[in-house]
Amino acid sequence: RPPSLDHDVVLLLGIEPNLRWRTFTDIVVGFAKELGTELVVTLGALLADVPHTRPCPVTGTASDEQLVDRLGLSASRYEGPTGVVGVLHDACRGVDLPSVSLWAAVPHYVSLTPSPRAALALCERLGDLLGTSIGTEELEEASSAYVDQVSEAVSSDPDTATYVEELEARADEILEEDVPSGEALAAELTRFLRNRERGNGEPDFASDQ
Repeated sequence: RPPSLDHDVVLLLGIEPNLRWRTFTDIVVGFAKELGTELVVTLGALLADVPHTRPCPVTGTASDEQLVDRLGLSASRYEGPTGVVGVLHDACRGVDLPSVSLWAAVPHYVSLTPSPRAALALCERLGDLLGTSIGTEELEEASSAYVDQVSEAVSSDPDTATYVEELEARADEILEEDVPSGEALAAELTRFLRNRERGNGEPDFASDQ
């Protein structure tokens, strides 16, 4: 129980199962109901056309309109292939258990490298959602090192360096215009899930480093 909250937080950490999704979600949802859970929050990352040198965008969706309005999120309109996260939220909806899904955008050209910057952004957004602060000092240090390491790798490839500069310019324009990024990230999520379903993702720059 975080000191600033009057309720507990239960963490579930695990590898996405490849089989028996219904059994998995039934167990998780059943356990959540048994504990009297009031809100289920999932954290994930998606590949997007974002630069590693800019703040990591986080988009969120909620299971019902009241949550959407209260938390300042968006209602999911996605239709298509999904992972266990989508199945889990559908199971929560089936038993009237409120749920929220938070997604951090990760540069697709370094998809094989863990992103502490995405983890940091998710923790900050989760803290806002829960109304508490989450200690992120180690993630902040790791994020700084991550940017330096990726920048060094990118600088060794002129084509990739040029591409990242274009992404930076685009991100700066969006920031200056204050254009909401939810729709853009939802589109990226759709593309990511469809590519994953087909099993033919884009070549990864980091895999050659």
